[in-house]
Formats: sequence, structure tokens, C-alpha cells
Amino acid sequence: MPPMNKDTLKELLGQIPFTAELYWLMRQKDQPVKHRFSLFYLNRAMPKLLEETAKLRENARPGKNVLIFATLHYWIEHAALVGMALASQGHRVTLAYLPYGEWQTPINKFDLRRQNLYAKKVLGPTEPFINSISLLNVRPSLRPLSTELQAAVDQVTLYDTQYTLQVEDEDTDNNIYKLRHKRNEQAAKAALALLTSEKPEVVIVPNGTIQELGVVYRVAKSLKIPTVTYEFGDQRERIWLAQNREVMRQETGAMWEAWKDTPLTDDQFKQVSALFSSRRRADLWKNFSRLWQGVPAEGGEKVRAELGLDDRPVVLLPTNVLGDSLTLGRQVFSPSMANWIVRTVQYFVGRPDAQLVIRVHPGEVLMHGQSMAALVRDMLAELPEHIHLIGPEEKINTYDLIEIADVGLVYTTTVGLEMAMSGLPVIVNGQTHYRERGFTHDPDSWVRYFKTLGQILNNPKESRLTKEQVELAWRYAYRFFFDYPRPFPWHLVKVWDDYEERSLKKVFSPEGQALYGNTFRFLVGEPLDWNQLRDQGAV
Repeated sequence: MPPMNKDTLKELLGQIPFTAELYWLMRQKDQPVKHRFSLFYLNRAMPKLLEETAKLRENARPGKNVLIFATLHYWIEHAALVGMALASQGHRVTLAYLPYGEWQTPINKFDLRRQNLYAKKVLGPTEPFINSISLLNVRPSLRPLSTELQAAVDQVTLYDTQYTLQVEDEDTDNNIYKLRHKRNEQAAKAALALLTSEKPEVVIVPNGTIQELGVVYRVAKSLKIPTVTYEFGDQRERIWLAQNREVMRQETGAMWEAWKDTPLTDDQFKQVSALFSSRRRADLWKNFSRLWQGVPAEGGEKVRAELGLDDRPVVLLPTNVLGDSLTLGRQVFSPSMANWIVRTVQYFVGRPDAQLVIRVHPGEVLMHGQSMAALVRDMLAELPEHIHLIGPEEKINTYDLIEIADVGLVYTTTVGLEMAMSGLPVIVNGQTHYRERGFTHDPDSWVRYFKTLGQILNNPKESRLTKEQVELAWRYAYRFFFDYPRPFPWHLVKVWDDYEERSLKKVFSPEGQALYGNTFRFLVGEPLDWNQLRDQGAV
């Protein structure tokens, strides 16, 4: 009989009762199993958190029955902080969690049980204020999932696979799909049992689109429990919130309806102008933590010369990164972004009277999935002289390309908004947040897409946006970047640095509540009324 390897032994031990528990008591000594599942920073902050929560709770009024769900160590740490903050204000908080360290890698049952014990140990001291429950310890519902929930599990699993592999394929036979489907289905059954028994007044879930986060959101929705999803963008001290919606859909319609007729003040115009100037220069700006360009702008005419562009109309097509959560499920009329790009390039092969410039997203240098550059090269072994492909590693600033472009073609990238702010006619082909806001062309079929594109190419100068449309684009940009993200003290990326700077005591002081109070009320399900926020000055 061949010797048993370590993983096989752990899988076998994981089937035997109390083996992981005994190992924990004898060997592990409260340490994480693997560095990918460490709650070290939460554990370190626990004494201060407990002290602050107890002090604030003394004067708190009874609040709502709230359930927060999280998985992966960073979301669990953040959710625990949020849970303690809500408990300090009198809410009855349940923190449900799954102790996975990675969403895309299998784990044997022995190590998973050890991680479960570790998480329970770290979260144990919060018990006077929040009830922590591992979904691994919840007896799952014995009845089969409804057709609706089974379809939801399948959809989330597809998103997980596309997100992980950075592809748009719908391959259900690969190992990632099988792993994610098994975990998502288990999470759905456990969440269904837990939510049915706990009957929370509101469920709070990060992201709400992918992984078990997306599954629990859909289970809560199926039970008609008010649900809030949240995520973080590039700005510190800001959070994206959505009530009874997936926050990653960035549904800004209600916000825009409240503000679309309100002109920007001089200060607001200067603020959004300064932001986009910094993006053009490849600088960080204020509380933004991300550089949008690798190199500063050098001027459109220099780029025109480098690419050998002449006076024929220039069409700029900036791509998204495949598998990005802002592209999942965003089809309007094309089955995928790749399909849209292929058919667009095919169209331009027969249009030598225009010059197509495809700007592949610089983020592709970090990806391992299908490259849009490879997609184009596989399609055309040799590019015609009027089609130009700029790879992700090439040191060309996108804003120089905007300066010389006559038309913009986008899927969901925010570059489309910036092109509209520059007066360019922009055709939006995916379901992005600025679609149908009054300053873009928004076809809903291939026929309308190619008809609109042809009309613009026939007279690009006459197709430029009007002064009113440009002003509308600027208004929208300000609202999207400065009003849509709500003030919030603790960003996911630097959560414990933020907590050191903005403790519970500071956040729930009169000064802190003037800034963050609305956000915490929205987080527990009080209606987010954009008209009211507008009248309050958007705080």
C-alpha cells in the first residue's frame, strides 16, 4: 500500500470527530492555521474595541436586529469592527461568517475545522455585544433549494469563475466552477436555515455579487429581508452603499434624478476639475489611493505623431479588464465584451476612412486571463494601417488619446464619462452607471450600434456634444465621485490604520455623527433618500 501523503491524511482526519479540536488544544495555541487566514489585527484591537463598545452602549437606545455576513479574513475583520460599532449604538448584532482563507483554493476538512476554531477563539470576546456564528456550524436546510435560489447559486458561481480566471467563458466543467458551486450551494443552504431562524430586520453583506457574499445576499432577498450591500472604491473615508440592490451594479439613477437639474457651484467645478487634472498628470489626489495612469500626459500631438495618425477621424476604444467585478453581467446586446470588440474591429476593417485606436487597459499587466490585445492579434495576424493597438505595458497616457479622438467607444470603463466631459460623442455598449444619463449614445441592439457609429463617423464634428450635454457630464461626474460614495470612517484596505485614527469614540461623538451619522443609519436599512441628502447639503 503506498504511503499516505499529508493532504490525504488531513482529509481523513477531518472526517473523524474531535481530531481537529484536540490538535487545536495541544499544538496550535490560538495561532492561525495559515497566514492567508489570520485575524491578527482584529485580535490586537480587541481590548480597545471591547472597552469602547461597552462605554458607548451604556447610553444607547435599543436598536434593530441586524445580521452581518462575511467570509475571507479581511472581510471578517472589517465586518467585526462594523458589528461592534453597531452594537455600541444599541443594535442586536449577529455576525455570521465562513472561515475560508481563499475562495479559489480547496482546503481539507481538518484545516478548515482548525480555522473555524481559530475564528471562534478570536471572535469569542465580542460575545457580550455580538453573536458570532460560523455557517459551518449551522445545520443546513434539508429541503432542496428553490428553483430561484438554485439559479442564483449557478449565477454567482459563473461570476466567481469568470472573476477568478479573468475570462468571459461559461465553462461549467472546470475545477474552479466545481469548487465554487459546491461552496456556494453549501452557503445557500446554511444561510437559508440561519436567516429563517434568526429573522433579522436587516442583513448587511459586503459586495453582494460574487462568492458566498453574493449567495447570502440572494438568500436574504428571496426571504424578502431588507438587505444592504457595501463596497469600497479608491477613496479613503468613503463607502458605496446599496439598499436591496447589488452595490457593484452602481445604480446611480435615484441619485442622478435628485441632482441632475442642480448646476455645480464654482467650488464643486474646481473640485472635479482638480481630480481629473490629477488623473491626467498621473498624480494621487487628496483621499484617492490609486493612480489611473502610469505616465503623465505629454500632449495629444506628440502621441498622434508616435502612432502615425493623420487627419481621418480617430475612434478611441479603451477596454476593461476581463473578469473585473464591474464587467460581470453587464451585457446589453452583445454576449460579452470580447464579442463586442471583435465585431467592432471587423467593422473597422471595412472602414479605412477612419482610424481605430484600441487602448488595452494598463491593468492587464497584472492579470492572468485572456488579454484583449491577444484577442485582437489572434483575429488579425497583421493590423491594417488604420487600426492601432496600444498594449497594456506601453507608456502612453489615455488622456493624450482623448485629446486627439473624435469618437469614443466603451463597454463600462469610466474613461467613457471622461470623454463625454471633453465633448466627445461616446457610444456606451455595456450596462455602466453613466449609461442613459443624457450625454452618451446608448444603443440596445447591434443594428442601433452600427447605425449610430456610422452616423457619427460620417460627420464627427457635428456629432460633438452640445454645451449643455458637456455640462451635464461634468455634473454627473461630480455627483458620482463626491456624493455617491458616502462618508465612512474605515476603508477595507487600511481598516486598522483608520481605526487608530478614527476610534468608535470619535466616530460616535457629536462631530463624528455630523459626518458619519447618515451612513450608519443607511447601513441598518433606514431609507437612503437622495432628495433629502441634496437638501441637507449631501452630508
